[in-house]
Amino acid sequence: MSNAKEIFDTMLTRFDSDAASGLNAIFQFELDDADPYFVTIDEGSAVYEQGEHDDATVTLSMDTDTLDEVMSGEFDGMQAFMQGKIRADGDIMLATKLTQIFPVP
Repeated sequence: MSNAKEIFDTMLTRFDSDAASGLNAIFQFELDDADPYFVTIDEGSAVYEQGEHDDATVTLSMDTDTLDEVMSGEFDGMQAFMQGKIRADGDIMLATKLTQIFPVP
């Protein structure tokens, strides 16, 4: 099992502020096998916190292995969604931009 905090730490090192330009959003991650986290993108910066946000723009539910595979480029996020490995609620189109905002090197 992957460590959720390590996944989010890695995501932030790959944050592309140009891809997030003009975006103000909150990605809530409900992890089946770990504590929830949310990532706030505002004014070209990104921070994450452990916990649940009251007003998330999009909520993504999955296990930490799926999050790790998608964020590392091992598994396509859209395929994971279509296979039911990721469940989304809220601004689903925003969810499709996740790997653009946090690109795989």
